[in-house]
Order: sequence, then structure tokens, then C-alpha cells
Amino acid sequence: MRVAVSPLLERHPIFSSRSSEEARAFLQVKEFQLDVAPRQAWELDMRINGIYLPGMYIGYIQYGPPVAVRAVQRDDFWIQMPISGQLEVVSGTNSVVCDTSQAAIASPNRKDYYLVRSGAGCAGIRMSLFKAALVGQLAALLGEPIDAPLDFAAEINLATGHGRTLARYVLMAVADLQTSGSMLASPIVMTAFEQFIMTGLLLSHPHNYSDALHRLDLAIAPRDVRRAVDFIEGHLSSPITIADIVRATGVPGRTLFKHFKDCKGVSPMRYLRNARFQHVREALLQAEPEQGVTSIATSWGFVHLGRFSIEYCRRFGERPSDTLKRCKPARPNPSQQ
Repeated sequence: MRVAVSPLLERHPIFSSRSSEEARAFLQVKEFQLDVAPRQAWELDMRINGIYLPGMYIGYIQYGPPVAVRAVQRDDFWIQMPISGQLEVVSGTNSVVCDTSQAAIASPNRKDYYLVRSGAGCAGIRMSLFKAALVGQLAALLGEPIDAPLDFAAEINLATGHGRTLARYVLMAVADLQTSGSMLASPIVMTAFEQFIMTGLLLSHPHNYSDALHRLDLAIAPRDVRRAVDFIEGHLSSPITIADIVRATGVPGRTLFKHFKDCKGVSPMRYLRNARFQHVREALLQAEPEQGVTSIATSWGFVHLGRFSIEYCRRFGERPSDTLKRCKPARPNPSQQ
């Protein structure tokens, strides 16, 4: 049996097999247990493609026939997002039926963790958010270590609100990873993507720290915002996280988000992106004769030149190559003087 969609992330293969024994052995190493009915084992067409980022894994998976997969002894947060068919995620007493309009997130706080019952022809995106990265992001937003395990509401509505935004950006990332010049190849872009996913999930999807995050409307001095701006401006060519800014300012990330937006009109990470674009423009206007758009853009973390050019044109009303043409004239050749 074959799934109804073309496999995604084929540039990043991890495992494929039609043998149930091979599939069980592979998943066992990853701390999963596979159960497929003997009469349907011959239909197995398991394929896993994916890529590991510093704080998360994002991948594609298909099985073919109905299967059950149990996670054991893992400590990461798994998001199940079907793109074809249906699956059920069972965690403790919670059960979530997932399809293209609803995903599920499993929090690693129960002894049995979770069980996935994947229907015939089901295929989809699986995201693992590593515990250290996600809990660290939460602690940065709170401005203090957390004292109880992080536990999310299991259902994620993909049709509205944050869930729809999450699905759109994840699918955009998957599409980008399927190209040879993926933006996520840049450490700066990779860090920005992870920060967006983790921060959006923590601020928008319900969990046991949501109330604490939304109570963080403490007073903040203008000098604290100034310290954040100075830190961002001083590290534009390096990957920057919310935790980095929190350490530099001493202000909880959630509080910093609110007051930074009050003072600057944008979030810290949006300010960072705007500042990188402004520095690219200044570099293009002051470029040496041998410098080109590609070298300047990539030095500031913009590796997908097509998308960079579109956004640059939207921001500044001209193509980056047009800005480069207006830079200082080339030095005269001494042999021609």
C-alpha cells in the first residue's frame, strides 16, 4: 500500500524499508516500539526523512498500513502533523485524533509517554522539540528556572490562530529544506526559525506556565531596552537567541517582548531582522568594486537570495543590485592615468 502524497524531504533520507523486522529494529534504537498486524506486514512501506537542527528535529514519516508506535523513555516534545490520512495520539487519559486540520503535541511527563495509532495511508510531519532547548526558552521568557515539568494542552487546532501560523511556517520550512539552497543552511536563519517556533508555541499554545508568562507585565526602564538594542546591534553577524538577550539585559524575556514593542514598535527578533537588512543596505552602498550582492547578503545571514531580493525590494523600493550600482565608483586603474 502506498500513501496518497509524494514523500517530503527526500534530500534528507534517514530510513526506508518494507521489512517489518528492519523497521522494528530501527525504531527500537530510537526508543520507539512498532506494532503492525502480521497479515498487513507485507504492505509496510516505511520511510523517514528529516533533518536535525540544534534544538529540534523536523521530518516526514509514512508507514503504509495501519500501525501502532509507542514512545518509551524519551524526554522531547513531539508534534504530530498529518498531511494525509488520520492518526490518533494517546497520552495518559488524553486521546487526540489528528488530520490536516488538527495536530497533537505530546509532553514527556508521563511514565508511558505516548502511543500513536497511524491509519492506513497516513503520512505527515513530525517535529521533536528538544527538552533542554524548549525548557531553556521558557526559563528565558520567565526570567527564572522552572520548578515543574512543562505540560502542553494536547490538541493544536491547525485551522485557526497560532496553530494555523505554526503549520504554515513548518510547511514553508519543509519546502525550503527540499531545495539545494535552503535558507536553514545558515546558522543565523536556523536559529531565527527555532526561536520563532519555540517562542510562538510557548506564548500562544496553552500549557501550565501560560498564566505566569502573561502576568509578566513588570515595569522596565528605558535603559534596559537600550541594553537590548546595544546587544543586538553588537551581534548582528552571529546567531542570537532570546536567552542571549535576557542574559545581556537581566530582564525576563516575556517582559522584554512587551516593553521592547512599546518602545520600538516591534519584537526584539523583528528588530534584529530589520537591523540586518539595514546593515546589508549600508554595506551595498559602501561596497568595494570586487564585492557582489551574494557575498554581502550571505555575510549577514541571508542565504536564499531570491527571497532576500524580494523582501529587500519591498523594504527599500529597489533591487539590491540597483543599490550596489549606486555605491562609490571603482578606484581608477593606475595604468590608465
